[in-house]
Amino acid sequence: MAANKSQLERSLETIINTFHKYSRLSGHPDTLNKNEFKKLTETELANFLKCENRKEDEINDIMQDLDTNQDQQLSFEEVIMLFARLINASHEKMHEEGHHRAPDHSHGPGLGEGVKGHCH
Repeated sequence: MAANKSQLERSLETIINTFHKYSRLSGHPDTLNKNEFKKLTETELANFLKCENRKEDEINDIMQDLDTNQDQQLSFEEVIMLFARLINASHEKMHEEGHHRAPDHSHGPGLGEGVKGHCH
């Protein structure tokens, strides 16, 4: 791979490395169990999945929704569906509150910016 990676390439690599940072904590090194998934969401997605006292049931519901093969583990392919949903929701949030898509295509804050006391 090229020595000078683009910002997008570095961002994609960060997503992969972050997944593996948590998938290697226990159990299978290429999947997330419930505890690993919970640690990833609480640590790495704290601003996107805001809630002062996020309940265990909510994390379980998110995991169950993502676990398409119902094996109680999340593969990388299953977890990236959450990332894709968060990216899309953040993009939509950026266009709220008078931020127009055309002609200047300006953006407001996304999910992780300036959102106080709101759970996603």
